[in-house]
Amino acid sequence: MRVILLNILLFFSCLVSAQDSTSVITLSEYLGYVKSFHPIVKQANLVINESEAKLMKARGAFDPKLEVDYDRKKFKNTEYFDRLNATFKIPTWFGVELKGNFEENTGDFLNPQAFVPEDGLYSAGVSVPVARGLLTNKRMAMLRQSRLYVKQAQADRQLLVNNILYNATVSYFSWLRSYNEKRVYEDFLTNAEIRFDGIVKSYEVGDKPAIDTLEARIALNNRKLNLEKSRIKFVKSSLELSNYLWLNDNTPIEIKEGIVPDINTFATIDTILNTSGLDIENFNIEDHPKMQSLDYKYRSLNIEKRLKLNNLLPQIDLQYNFLSQTPEVARSFSTSAYKSGVNISFPLFLRKERGDLKLAKIKLQDTKFDIQNTKLSLKNKIDAINQELDSYVLQNDYTETIVEDYAKMLSAEERKFFLGESSLFLVNSRESKLIDAKLKAIDIENSFFKTKANLFNVLALSEVQMN
Repeated sequence: MRVILLNILLFFSCLVSAQDSTSVITLSEYLGYVKSFHPIVKQANLVINESEAKLMKARGAFDPKLEVDYDRKKFKNTEYFDRLNATFKIPTWFGVELKGNFEENTGDFLNPQAFVPEDGLYSAGVSVPVARGLLTNKRMAMLRQSRLYVKQAQADRQLLVNNILYNATVSYFSWLRSYNEKRVYEDFLTNAEIRFDGIVKSYEVGDKPAIDTLEARIALNNRKLNLEKSRIKFVKSSLELSNYLWLNDNTPIEIKEGIVPDINTFATIDTILNTSGLDIENFNIEDHPKMQSLDYKYRSLNIEKRLKLNNLLPQIDLQYNFLSQTPEVARSFSTSAYKSGVNISFPLFLRKERGDLKLAKIKLQDTKFDIQNTKLSLKNKIDAINQELDSYVLQNDYTETIVEDYAKMLSAEERKFFLGESSLFLVNSRESKLIDAKLKAIDIENSFFKTKANLFNVLALSEVQMN
């Protein structure tokens, strides 16, 4: 319902002008829209889909397998051979493979070892690696790593979503700043117009000199110039904000006139970004998505290291198969009829295996250093942002007092001017100081907002409060 209402709001805003009406988009509505429909957020979901597909692929290594080998040769009415070999294999976790086999061979020129009973020969057996591949092997490692990849993908997705929400939030704050600056110049342009009209009338009746009308007009044109600059800045920031607004059908939305930001964002920012209830001093760095992602990567590399270490062992595979002509009779499988074998393989120098193990250890150590550096970096960033926020709260209190004092001075100077005890120059000077103070207050508020967004980004939060 919220999405439908916002669609209607944005569509309607395209039909009206700013002079007719204005519609407010709050930060929570805006971020809710970004999180629901932005292509990068949808792309982040593909990371999880990809990891789940890899997990399915790894599980496929344990799928039962049916193999059929059929070979026949007939020449000049002579059947040289007709051979059928069907095998059913079931891989298990610890490298052991269960097998069932049916073999049927006929023909005039069969190899003697291929002779089987007329109705074929059945076998059931097992293949066991007793050295390399018993406790760990490639398919075991792939499945374990794929499970870790799914968890790592979830952490990486949170980082990707957090990053796009952070960029969108910063864009909203820039939009809000340019809007507040435009409002300041609009207010003081009105004051300048009223003052100019009053001075012109006073000049016409002989109460003011002509030079005052010239100075009032200069001040008026300066206000118009500043307002035009702020208007263009607001338009540019609106277009930048539009980069993050999309519809459900991947259609981009453009912010039109009449759509404005929420000027009361200061009171709701902590609730929207979910930073109000955070105990930053006791924040557990290990719970950070970046740390979790690196931890899953480290565990995955550790699995790879164990696999490379296992590859230093010789390859020794034992096979044992019970033979029977009547598989429907369970006791027909006995140790008196069997087929067995052993396969041994062992590289003499193990240079490839030792090289792979060394590379795995290097990757593991590199990730360990990365974990240590990331942990320290995150801790320092959080501490720095926390102190910066405290400073901006103090700075904001100072600027509010300064703005109030400048406003009082301007009001007093205007009263003195209309009583003939001051000059237009002093009034304009006081007004310029007040404008600068208001702009500075807006700048500090914007810095505070961006620092809150930095905290949201550093903590890698992905949940935002949506109306």
